[in-house]
Amino acid sequence: MKTKMVLAALLIGMGMVSAQKKSKNHDRLRHSKPNFVIILADDLGYADLGYTGSKQIKTPNIDALAKEGIQCTQGYVSAPVCGPSRAGLMTGRNQVNFGFDNNPIVDLPQFDENYVGVPVEEKTMADRLATLGYTNGLIGKWHLGEADHFHPTKRGFHEFWGYLGGGHHYVPNKPNGKPWPNKIVSNFKKPQPITYITDDKGDECVDFIKRHKKDPFFLYASFNAPHAPMEATEADLKLYRHIKDEKRRTYAAMIHRLDLNVGRIVKELKKQKVYDNTVIVFFSDNGGPCDHNASVNAPFNGQKGILLEGGIRIPFIISYPGQLKRGVYNKPISSLDLTPTFVALAGGTTIKKDKLDGVNIFPYLTQELKENPHETLMWRFTISGGIRKGNWKLVRLPDRLPLLFDLDKDPSELNNVAAENWDLVASMLKELGDWDVSCPQTLYLEGNRWRRNQVDLYDKKYQLTQPE
Repeated sequence: MKTKMVLAALLIGMGMVSAQKKSKNHDRLRHSKPNFVIILADDLGYADLGYTGSKQIKTPNIDALAKEGIQCTQGYVSAPVCGPSRAGLMTGRNQVNFGFDNNPIVDLPQFDENYVGVPVEEKTMADRLATLGYTNGLIGKWHLGEADHFHPTKRGFHEFWGYLGGGHHYVPNKPNGKPWPNKIVSNFKKPQPITYITDDKGDECVDFIKRHKKDPFFLYASFNAPHAPMEATEADLKLYRHIKDEKRRTYAAMIHRLDLNVGRIVKELKKQKVYDNTVIVFFSDNGGPCDHNASVNAPFNGQKGILLEGGIRIPFIISYPGQLKRGVYNKPISSLDLTPTFVALAGGTTIKKDKLDGVNIFPYLTQELKENPHETLMWRFTISGGIRKGNWKLVRLPDRLPLLFDLDKDPSELNNVAAENWDLVASMLKELGDWDVSCPQTLYLEGNRWRRNQVDLYDKKYQLTQPE
């Protein structure tokens, strides 16, 4: 009897110790600074992931991240092309509010490359996190200015391995065996020879996590897949040999390789026991350019370069296993929201003087706040402007009357209902126009050929169903 009582006491004691350990671990998780990982795809079509319904392309690792996190079904970026979209992401401000209205390409003689980038007066997400004790690393594409004063290591990043411009080849040599002229640069190591650049970026991301696991870190995993040039490995092409269209086959193979490296990043976070305390955000910098890389944005109309949903509404996943329940979030959010959200989770604050256009969406994702994070979202890109208020979205173009869509009833934007709602059109145009004329002058312009191209893209027909 005495032995049984001793055993029972021991078991109760062990249970209490175990409970205390769990409680301490929970408290440590709750009070320690989370890590942040942004995994950014480039020119990814909305329809081209397993979890968004693809019948052709398998993305088990991205799908697993979506299943374990929150799928934001109305996630937007602040521009329909790479450079401005990334400028908004990195600052939390609509990039038009500091003159970054175009892709940062110096192809007109009247513009000075020293002004073609995010102005140095603008604080970046990395700047803000650095002051809160974070080690920040950028792996891959920058595209926010190539002059020395725009360099990532002068914009809050402690480590940079990648390229300053908007694109890079995936393979080391040209078809004739000669190396490509564009080089990888790094401030912390001698860059290794390129093998396949998506894998090389994955290697660097894994290495960054290993080296910085003990302290809070921000990893910006800036992939260029599946942006052109269309280059895939032979092994990946074989996986998709059943796709007859050669460009679509190559595109699918490139996404496969991206998915594998998303899996490697998540696996390393788990291996280093920091996964539960890491906020992972996966999305694309804009919609797929259907005419260039054979992407599909179904069920959305439009593509990269224009303000229909196919250009700005993107697959958007947020995972924070220690704090966020898995699920689906159906209200509009923006990539502009990530800066104030990360700063708040890191224990910092943003103030009105910062003039951020994003909001801290964490209390919305936890359902602590029930209303919409944004009453209004607005866009301006070269020839076009757009505004969304509630379920209504208006697009303003130079060569026609405004377009108005009810996104609740018509997410594919097939039915322009402006003629039946002129009062609403007038009020939305006024709000959009007031913002437009209050914005500063643009810092630079791209060549005029892109303006014609963008107008023409509004008249194209787009695939609105999943390819078989």
